[in-house]
Amino acid sequence: MIKRTVLRLGAATLAATGLLAFAPASLAEPPRPECIAPAKPGGGFDLTCRLAQTALKESGALKDPLRIVYMPGGIGAVAYNHIVAQRPGEPGTIVAYSGGSLLNLAQGKFGKYTVNDVRWVASIGADYGVAVVRADSPYKDLKSLMEAFKQDPTKIVLGAGGSIGSQDWMKAALTARAAGVDYKRMRFVAFEGGGEAVTALRGGHIQAYMGDAAEAATMLEGGAPIRVLAVYHKERLPGKLADVPTAAEQGYDIQWPIIRGFYVGPKVSDADYQWWVEAFNKTMAHPAFAKLQQQQGLFPFNMTGPELEAYVRERTKFYGELAQSFGLVK
Repeated sequence: MIKRTVLRLGAATLAATGLLAFAPASLAEPPRPECIAPAKPGGGFDLTCRLAQTALKESGALKDPLRIVYMPGGIGAVAYNHIVAQRPGEPGTIVAYSGGSLLNLAQGKFGKYTVNDVRWVASIGADYGVAVVRADSPYKDLKSLMEAFKQDPTKIVLGAGGSIGSQDWMKAALTARAAGVDYKRMRFVAFEGGGEAVTALRGGHIQAYMGDAAEAATMLEGGAPIRVLAVYHKERLPGKLADVPTAAEQGYDIQWPIIRGFYVGPKVSDADYQWWVEAFNKTMAHPAFAKLQQQQGLFPFNMTGPELEAYVRERTKFYGELAQSFGLVK
């Protein structure tokens, strides 16, 4: 009897001091793991989920297979509303998001929900904005393009995928602003995707394409007659674009990271949230991860837990202020 009492008291003391919170049982793998891709199969969200599916298995962080479920709508808005309102506490469900999701959140396009209504788990990579011209373009660097743009904005037509307020439009608007041109005078043509935009670029219908680094690198590898003038990142990128200077190197403070990662519902327990954080930490430290990341056209941007939470909130605030400055929100 005395021994049992001591054991019970010991357990109670440990629980009171919080030492049992980190016991292995509290970090059990969630049942029926799934990744929601908030789009149709084949897009960026699908690739994000597939990267997690393969990487978590390769690292041994996830024992059961990660099922992928598709929930298209509003660059993540439908999935976001669904998780917050209908499945807020599911421990095994992660949802893919992108920088575009954060931009839409900042502009109020996710309805009544905000960046604070989910728990941000991990960022598993990023892409970055780039300024692209034809290989035979008279613009050999970003400065020459900017000078021509400033001299006569009507002669420089910028093209990209996405409508007003989208990530690609933002890249164009930031380029105009950096050149000292009122974004309202900017001539912008929206296309369905990068392929259409590059076709228009090659045909001389636009003078510059505001694209993404991974896409541009793939096009260069395929022999596309294009020239990348600048990377919209604070430092040069590895690989095919290693020789391309940043916008900052050329005197223009333009940065546009496009992160990709996952969140869980707002009522997921601390233990289950921490399980996913540790699973992604283990996975991103695994030797195979960097290669898998590269295969999906992503550059290193590995962040989890509180660090990511802080980054997402800071970035969403920045997007909101940016959207307001461009008259997209009041």
